[in-house]
Amino acid sequence: MSARSISRILAVAIVMSAALPGALVNTPRAWAEPCPDSEVVFARGTGEPPGVGGVGQAFIDSLRSQVPGRSIGVYPVNYPATNDYLNSALAGADDASAHIKDMVASCPNTRLVLGGYSQGAGVIDLATNSMPAGVADHVAAVALFGNPESAYAKSLAGGQLPAISAVYRPKTIDSCIPSDIICDDSGNMVAHLLYVPDMTNQAATFTASRLGSSAA
Repeated sequence: MSARSISRILAVAIVMSAALPGALVNTPRAWAEPCPDSEVVFARGTGEPPGVGGVGQAFIDSLRSQVPGRSIGVYPVNYPATNDYLNSALAGADDASAHIKDMVASCPNTRLVLGGYSQGAGVIDLATNSMPAGVADHVAAVALFGNPESAYAKSLAGGQLPAISAVYRPKTIDSCIPSDIICDDSGNMVAHLLYVPDMTNQAATFTASRLGSSAA
């Protein structure tokens, strides 16, 4: 497949991802109490409007349904999510890590959940590598969807997106649909749009089980 064809498919994918249920929902961190039981810090995918994006909203909705009685705050990572992949992802990682460290300092008993879709998953990968190791003790789970791990995806950011920090791997569910060109070296862009609802529900179940355990 030519680079021009891939770029054309990617442009269509951005439009389609924005049309996913919940993609237009901007979910601000609005909580009546200063410190919720848990908080989801989620980075949307490329081209999605500000908020948590379609995949993020589906994941959060499913998680809330699986942990009734638990207060769950939401922080949408504030970043450009543009096709200037490296600079955009770095800006997202800076915002995510600053917020996460602030939560650890101000709400040490809140169990954090980190998540991201597509470029947003790369944002979380970057953030985990830049934060002090002790921050991981406050993170119950990490949910990644379509993580940019394929050779093609890495080339978009000049090969400068790292894998998630080893400290976080035991508490991470890294969802990749077979044939998703962003996380699978042999794939296409259509598969990249199929994380809702099966993969988001699966990740929510994993996360709910982590929130229900005593250890972060």
